[in-house]
Amino acid sequence: MSAAPQSLSLADGRLAALSWGQRDAPTWLALHGWLDNAASFTRLAPHLVSTLGIRIVAIDFRGHGHSVHAPAGSDYALWDYTHDVLDTMDDLGLEQTTLLAHSMGAAVACLIAAALPEKVAQLVLLDGLGALNTPPEETVNQLRKGVIAHRRSSSRTPRYPDLESAVAARVAGGVTPLDSITAMPLVERNTQITADGKVQMRTDSRLLKPSLVRFTPQQVLAVLSEIRAPVLLIEGERGILGERAWAVQARQAVPTLARHVLSGGHHLHLEPQAVERVADVISREHCLAS
Repeated sequence: MSAAPQSLSLADGRLAALSWGQRDAPTWLALHGWLDNAASFTRLAPHLVSTLGIRIVAIDFRGHGHSVHAPAGSDYALWDYTHDVLDTMDDLGLEQTTLLAHSMGAAVACLIAAALPEKVAQLVLLDGLGALNTPPEETVNQLRKGVIAHRRSSSRTPRYPDLESAVAARVAGGVTPLDSITAMPLVERNTQITADGKVQMRTDSRLLKPSLVRFTPQQVLAVLSEIRAPVLLIEGERGILGERAWAVQARQAVPTLARHVLSGGHHLHLEPQAVERVADVISREHCLAS
């Protein structure tokens, strides 16, 4: 199933987005993972729009995809992305919405649901729950790594001879495994053609620098425990959560969580062989909750 999305410009041109569905339909916001972009929902959104009669607006977080990079001298802290979501809600006139969120986007969604519960009707999380964290005793080491990295000049934006080479680089260098078919929509949206015909990445290279500060595990669990909206968590069998001790703790911290584990990897919502099962679970659970 495919449907051409509409391109949107939001927050006075600071943020770019893709939109599926009718403008007057109930709107869900889709939040992508680290180094991904709005095209992360290219294969899932059409299924949900058709089945549930909703509109999905997927944003490019700052520094990702077609959105503007953060100003020089500033950072990409996790909590900064909450403003991208809230600015989008303001632009679209949304008092409350469902957040459909993957990986880092899921961490951002959890922050908003805990801090501003009136803004979130439901969380649909795709292989992500809570934020990456650092034990208190590692705070200084994390700060040292971050400060040194941020003082260092940014590396040159990668350039490739063609799109296929850019896709191959993403597949080879990804933090989590994904194949070229799964990666293609992400890379297509995250590249531009240079004057000499090369393919250059749009992503801000500063995103690769370590965070200066991270939440502690206790802080992340405290955030998760404050979520009051219903939470649907869909994990891939080969995803990043599973039965790891931290993932078990995180799931137990959420008061209202329904969990489904499906065949697939970390990007199961973008994998052609898994996306329909993901859509079926979301549609079924949403109808049961309605």
